[in-house]
Amino acid sequence: MARFDIQECEMTAMGGEARAELFCDMGLMYATGRGCPVDLVAAHKWLNIAAIKGSDRAAELRADLSHMMTKMQLAEALRAARDWITTH
Repeated sequence: MARFDIQECEMTAMGGEARAELFCDMGLMYATGRGCPVDLVAAHKWLNIAAIKGSDRAAELRADLSHMMTKMQLAEALRAARDWITTH
């Protein structure tokens, strides 16, 4: 399975806009299964983080994705995003 380690990515040192786009790309990767299995929870998590960092595109994609998820999946994704933001 393809894994993307954000701490190893050189773009993490870049400005907020570049990071937001990176997080948006990660959300799309998990949503579409590009190089990894489809994981809607991970996709929503990364799109949520991207939206918080300022990506309007990610906010729109996150809203679309949420319509395909159960309430339990949404809760898990929101918890994961909150945990990530708290630790990073």
